Order: sequence, then C-alpha cells, then structure tokens
Amino acid sequence: MTFQFPAALTIAGSDPSGGAGIQMDLKTFAKTGVWGMAVITALTAQNAAQVTGSWPMDPEMVREQIIAVLEDLTPGAIKTGMLANTEIIKAVEETVPKDVPLVIDPVMISTSGYRLLNDDAICDICERLIPLAHLITPNIPEAEIISQMKIASDEDVILAGSKIMDLGAKQVLIKGGHGKGDDAIDYLIMKEGNISFRHTRLPYDVHGSGCCLSAAITGYIAQGFDDISCCKKAKDLVTFGIRHAYEGKNKHKMINP
Repeated sequence: MTFQFPAALTIAGSDPSGGAGIQMDLKTFAKTGVWGMAVITALTAQNAAQVTGSWPMDPEMVREQIIAVLEDLTPGAIKTGMLANTEIIKAVEETVPKDVPLVIDPVMISTSGYRLLNDDAICDICERLIPLAHLITPNIPEAEIISQMKIASDEDVILAGSKIMDLGAKQVLIKGGHGKGDDAIDYLIMKEGNISFRHTRLPYDVHGSGCCLSAAITGYIAQGFDDISCCKKAKDLVTFGIRHAYEGKNKHKMINP
C-alpha cells in the first residue's frame, strides 16, 4: 500500500481515557503528520488519576497484529510503549523489522504507582529490545532501573545514559520530568556527545507526556528529520501540550498536543 505521507507504528497498551497509550500515540502521530498504526499489547482501566486494572493480550495475538500490519505497509519508524510481560517482549523482538528505526519508551510503572511491566520482564527489555533501539526514552526512575544506579545530578544522568548505551541502544533520551529545579531538562546522550533540551517546569503533573514525547520523536523520525531535530521538535510539542492540558473532574490533567 502506498501513501503520500510516511507512516509510523506504535506497539503499546490501550488507555480508555485517551490520555496515554495507543490513543495518545495515534493523536501525536497525526499531529506530526504521519499515518498512525497501532498494535495493542494490553487493555487497561485507567484515567488521568490512576490505573485500576491491566489485562495483557495473548502474545500470539500481538505477533499476528504486527505481521498483518507489516504485510501491508512498512512504517518509517516504530515505537514500543507498555509491553507488560516477557512473552510479549519476545513476540515484539521476533517480529519487528530490524531495518526500521525503533524507539523504546520503557513503560514500567504508572505515575500513580501501578506496575505495568512484570519484574522478570525488565531483564528481557534490556537483553532483547534495547540492543535493537535507535533511541530509548526513559524517565529518571526508569533510567535508574535500567542502568542500575541512582541518579542525583546532571552528571549521573549522563553516566546512566552511557550505561544504557552499553546495553546496545544507539542513543538515550533521559527525560527530566521527575527532576527538580525551575526547568525540565531532557538529556540526549549520543556517541558524538550530549545535548540538553530545556523548558520551564510547569507547576502541575500531566497524564500522557511520556507517550506523547516518544510518539512525536517516532513520527518525526518517520518523516526523515535528523535525531537532534526529532528530539527538539518533540520536546516543543510536549511542552505545548502540557501548557494546554485538559483538566478532569478531580483536577488531574491530560496532555493536549
């Protein structure tokens, strides 16, 4: 199938509130100007405030979704979000094309504290998927888990990113939303050097910012932008979305890219 514009694929969980997961990924893909495709890895019960339940898909169903999509259309880039367990990670590793840039958003725990990835699957992320990653976008807690070190300073961020690259990722973007200070700073760690992206930290949390960022990067990669431009444009889009976030009944906010 041929389109007049590029396509991107998300492999992630479903968020019925529309604030994160595949729903946010598809909205963001559209915002970046690419055709969005989605493979569902899990169903969840959640809103902007909390996750109350999660039901992973059968790994074979995930595998068949990926195969069916790729038989019809080759995406310019692929991202993964919530993968839930070892069996789904294996299915993804075995079916995603190795010549398409892969962006990994290593979703592990929701902001409200609900675990979205089994403990025994973290090693599989590190051993099976990170070596395939064109870019991985952990937040600080996720980067601490993957790098097996505590992050307490900018220097620690760079060191953790280097450790994650040692696992095979080509580049690492460690997000600064969980950091401190007046600015939210994301660090892109590359073999060629490190670059920071800085925006004023806003005085509230939002649901879906991580999904939006990784999806935006994926969409821009699919369009052929260089990696630094992809991260900068994605950071700008997310910042705009945070500034214009929707507010729920309980004052919890969902990003609006």
